[in-house]
Amino acid sequence: MKKWSLLYCVCFFALCLCPFAGIALHQGESVSSENRSLAEFPKLCTEEGNLNMDWLSQAGDYFQDHFAFRSKLVTANALVQGKLFGVSSASGVIQGSDGWLYYKDSLADYLGSDLLSERSLFNIAHTLGIIQRNLEQRGVDFVFTVAPNKNSLYGEHMPYYDKVKVTDDNNLRRLKPFLEAEGVNYVDLSEAFQSQPEVLYHKKDSHWNNKGAALASGQILTALGKEHISYEEETYEVRKDFVGDLDQMLYPEALTLEEEIYYENEPQFSYVQEVESNFDPRINTTSPGKEGSLVMYRDSFGNTLLPFMAQVYGSAYFSRGVPYQFSDVDTCQADAVVIERAERFLPEMAAAPPVLEGSSAAWEGEIVQAVEDGASLNEMKPWGTTMQITGSVLPEYLDTDTEIYLRINGTSVYEAFPMNIELDDGVDDGGFCLYIGTDKLQQGQNTIEVMIKNDNTMEVLFINQIQEETIK
Repeated sequence: MKKWSLLYCVCFFALCLCPFAGIALHQGESVSSENRSLAEFPKLCTEEGNLNMDWLSQAGDYFQDHFAFRSKLVTANALVQGKLFGVSSASGVIQGSDGWLYYKDSLADYLGSDLLSERSLFNIAHTLGIIQRNLEQRGVDFVFTVAPNKNSLYGEHMPYYDKVKVTDDNNLRRLKPFLEAEGVNYVDLSEAFQSQPEVLYHKKDSHWNNKGAALASGQILTALGKEHISYEEETYEVRKDFVGDLDQMLYPEALTLEEEIYYENEPQFSYVQEVESNFDPRINTTSPGKEGSLVMYRDSFGNTLLPFMAQVYGSAYFSRGVPYQFSDVDTCQADAVVIERAERFLPEMAAAPPVLEGSSAAWEGEIVQAVEDGASLNEMKPWGTTMQITGSVLPEYLDTDTEIYLRINGTSVYEAFPMNIELDDGVDDGGFCLYIGTDKLQQGQNTIEVMIKNDNTMEVLFINQIQEETIK
């Protein structure tokens, strides 16, 4: 009896040690199937030479990410949870009906919860309006578009436990009137996709398929007035060779191939530099025989848009960088700029104004001192050849569409980008940001006044004097 007990104990502990023994096989992996970086093995001492008091917890995180057979066990658990109980075991994935998967980050939009304030929606639209007006003055065409969340278009497969909506309204629908008020050249892809008789998103991926990308690019190029191929009548081949990003996150060892569309008349263009994938942060393309130069700021939905856009421009630059660096427009000598953003990222747009130097605003109206502490300056720091000035206006001095201006040294007036500022206890939607060329600032002391516009009057809410050592 003792012999069998000893054998049982030996086998039990041997099985428990298998994951430890196999850790060496996973040393080359740095990214998990859940689309995140794996924990690194912790150091006993900190960079300052002190004992790392968090070593045990960090070692636990390392083991959790690197133990042998992890991917297989993750998949086995996901299959049990998904196939038997209809729920997702991955924190970033929603398990829908009939094998549909949705991205968890889109849930708040779908339910209508955590909606942006009206001031936040104004911040997005007014920033886009300032961008468009700046580009138009330089003879550059501009288009803004939003890639709809999959469940905004095809929500019928959302699970029953995620179908209790707070409201049928969402940020995108509420944003549209603000875009119209600003005159933003907006391409409504939600309307375009809803008018199609077929599903144009992948079942196990968060993005549209190539046919959806062809539709979206056609809408954008039409809005730009750019001649392009219409793929509605183009012949294509269907191949079952696509692996969805959500499928990889949920079932890394049991992937299901999906159908993808491949047009016989493939987009013709060339990459200027070596490209690992269309998700690279910066990509330059060229299309010999074509005219024009494009700068496109995009996210992962732009991966499949890129070929269709690149083929119609002599040169194109695609960037995933945020905040948008509008020096790209001059560098590329662009005659067209496109901003594409996924619906779920609209809140981030309210908090990330572009790096675009402010233009002096001609103001001939009255400027009066309203209060002395109605606003504040939060930070002033160098940014390339410009100085970034950020701050906020107290809510009692702001209406939904109040514009914020800064006057520098009592003479030049500049309109600031309105923005949201993340705070520990919530969001301040009365923030502002201005990029001003350092050549516009004087050596020595600079006076900065924060003002708001009311009809034909500018009201000064705050005055601050910045010392010379602040201006570098």
